[in-house]
Amino acid sequence: MAREFTSVGVVGLGTMGAGIVEVFARNGIDVVAVEISAAAVERGRVTLTGSTDRAVAKGKLAEADRDALLARVDWQVGLDALHSVDLVIEAVPEHLDLKQRIFAELDRVCKPEAILATNTSSLSVTEISVATTRPNQVIGIHFFNPAPVMKLVEVVRTVVTSADVVADVEALCERLGKVDVTISDRAGFIANALLFGYLNHAVSMFESRYATREDIDAAMKLGCGLPMGPLALMDLIGLDTAYEILDTMYRRGGRDRRHAPVPLIKQMVTAGLLGRKSGRGFYTYERPGSPVVVTDEHTPVTTGAALADGARAIAKVGIVGSGTMATGIIEVFAKAGYEVISVTRGAEKSAKVCEAVKTSLNKGVVRGKLSEEDRDAALGRVTWSATLDHLADVDLVVEAVVEELSVKKALFASLDEICKPGVVLATTTSSLPVIDVAMATQRPADVIGLHFFNPAPIMPLVEIVQTIRTSAETSATARAVCAALGKTGVVCGDRSGFIVNALLFPYLNDAVKMLEASYSTADDIDYAMKLGCGYPMGPFELLDVVGLDVSLAIQRELYLELREPGFAPAPLLEHLVTAGYLGRKSGRGFRDHTKR
Repeated sequence: MAREFTSVGVVGLGTMGAGIVEVFARNGIDVVAVEISAAAVERGRVTLTGSTDRAVAKGKLAEADRDALLARVDWQVGLDALHSVDLVIEAVPEHLDLKQRIFAELDRVCKPEAILATNTSSLSVTEISVATTRPNQVIGIHFFNPAPVMKLVEVVRTVVTSADVVADVEALCERLGKVDVTISDRAGFIANALLFGYLNHAVSMFESRYATREDIDAAMKLGCGLPMGPLALMDLIGLDTAYEILDTMYRRGGRDRRHAPVPLIKQMVTAGLLGRKSGRGFYTYERPGSPVVVTDEHTPVTTGAALADGARAIAKVGIVGSGTMATGIIEVFAKAGYEVISVTRGAEKSAKVCEAVKTSLNKGVVRGKLSEEDRDAALGRVTWSATLDHLADVDLVVEAVVEELSVKKALFASLDEICKPGVVLATTTSSLPVIDVAMATQRPADVIGLHFFNPAPIMPLVEIVQTIRTSAETSATARAVCAALGKTGVVCGDRSGFIVNALLFPYLNDAVKMLEASYSTADDIDYAMKLGCGYPMGPFELLDVVGLDVSLAIQRELYLELREPGFAPAPLLEHLVTAGYLGRKSGRGFRDHTKR
């Protein structure tokens, strides 16, 4: 039988600590809330009162329940008030010496059977535990912010944590309505170890001026369905906190360069640009602590007139290809009012593409998203062809053929001969160098990447990929076209992976390495990222959907171009692909899909 916790103590009443107090008090457990001074206690009380009042205003908490919740909290100054609690959770700033001093004092104050827990997100629970005479009763209970809302708790056991203590804490998490994942004491645990490598990489992208802050954030929100972009998330976490977590993980985690804090982070911290809490970080906020972003000197002008400035007029568009992506792009342009010429390799393929476009448009009518008149008008704008010569008078060509460089180069060489001067030639490649395609023509200034995401009619993102030869006029035209399509165009340089894949796939690769090291299970890693970070899918779910062979190919391209040791494909990923375990399409990947 798990022990019954009737009272708990919380040390540190900042945003995290006050949230943990609320979690326990909401679930009928008496809480002794402790801070270092009366002023700090009052700040914690205000935070809790504000949170519960908002819950009442939103109809998520009855007034009587709020009053009962607040009555369960005993606000105190000093650790001596914790002498009779069953469990203490420490939630003070991420400094090892501070936590060790607190735990040494808790060891003196608390009753012998009390469990001592730390909410650290990056420090060694083991190093904290040895400051006490009861390391077997010390454990990590890592809540996620905001604690009352986030469902995940990482339960971190050390090599000496008692099995009974682990079981008691797991049962407590269930009582609190949380989903726990139990793991051993390693730098960053699950969520932060995967999250902060990705965040650090995003900052390096911004630091090198590869893309703007807005485009990096929009790419990950719209391309991956993430709740926040990486730079906005850094501002929310706090750049000082992010720096401490990265630095700790770098030192504790084998000095992986992926966790070595990008110099810009330290510079911003030194300059007091800490994110939302200081009113300025990667973005500028209405006031310190406000979530409202205001314009500053780096905010781009996004009006229609500004986007169209310098752009060429586009009326007729040629689309080359017969696959899923080409079919979707035809639909997107036709619905947006463009005259479209679809070119495939033969009448049979054209008929199949035509049928696929009709089927998709009919689905739109059935779902009430498109009128019959608009469907018929869109189909009426498309001309079906099996010869490239019909592209002689188009204004824009979008290539969506197989991802083989030799095929694309041959196609662009042909387009160079056929198309009139001034035509924008675009490739939808997701992994190949656009410059190699551009140099197959005599007009590299007119060549650009337009990477649509699948399914193109639904996904709102397009990566606009400029080479070092792409003209400003061509880029302006691409931006204006994306806006006319109702898409969000994000501009980046011609580098492997562009924005989305360059940030997404190293994160997925890190998850595979974590599984390979037997640190946690695929299920728990997926739970951690979905429940702790709000991701729509866990990394192993996503890998099985994308295809392990596709993922491996992209990771290899990133590693070959960037030569970053941390980007080397995980051996487990290589082995699964070799064994034919490719994900859902083969019936088995990281999970067996034949039994579902």
